[in-house]
Amino acid sequence: MHKKAITASLAVFAAVAVAACGGGDAPTTGGATPAPAAANAVDPASIDDPGTIAGSINFAGNAPEGQVLQMAADPYCLTAHAGAEVMSQRVVVNDNGTLRYVFVYVKEGLDQTFTTSADTIELSQEGCMYVPHMIGLQTNQTLSVINNDDALHNINARPSGAGNDPFNFAQPVKGMTNDVTFASAEIIAVKCDVHPWMQAYIGVTNHPYFAVSSEDGSFTINNLPAGDYVVAAWHETMGEQIQNVTVGANATVEVSFDFGS
Repeated sequence: MHKKAITASLAVFAAVAVAACGGGDAPTTGGATPAPAAANAVDPASIDDPGTIAGSINFAGNAPEGQVLQMAADPYCLTAHAGAEVMSQRVVVNDNGTLRYVFVYVKEGLDQTFTTSADTIELSQEGCMYVPHMIGLQTNQTLSVINNDDALHNINARPSGAGNDPFNFAQPVKGMTNDVTFASAEIIAVKCDVHPWMQAYIGVTNHPYFAVSSEDGSFTINNLPAGDYVVAAWHETMGEQIQNVTVGANATVEVSFDFGS
């Protein structure tokens, strides 16, 4: 093929990829520029006599029937799961009657400013699903979004918090990575316009005291200063519950939340 023709073809491919993903309306880096650490920020590892909040997210009543995701629109997505059914992650009740993917965090009671973790949190696209479905990170902590599929994805998020920029960028090639940060606390929905069943949530807090309920419904929040707190548990379809909790020095307080009918 003539060199000019090749160049033109590549340009057309790039334009189609961007259009398919809905991209181009925000920088591909997305998010906000990380802010410098506050001069009086406290390292959570330096807390004297820290306490712990531990517990579980219980589901009352009968577990809802699982919803099979329809992936036939993209043959790659079907073959990635070897033909097996893939279930929606909106409401996942564990075998022990607990609820997965609940974001638990300290909502009130922290007066200090805390250092931001240097760890990078990853949100991966695997088998045309976001992994994990629910994640947490601090303001100004790096979130790395990775395409681990041989498929075109886009990552579309519309945060509303002050200083949190919306983003919508394409990742047409396996191995592509984009890093984003968030300047203020909120819970952000993420979707893929190419594969409408793909959705994840990002819980952003201005402190490191959060967790996500696991495959057995449990959660643990460590290294808390002793004190009185309001702790919240948030689920994407069942809303948010709060409890007042007193955390003692070198002590663990047990907390449980009950969702469902």
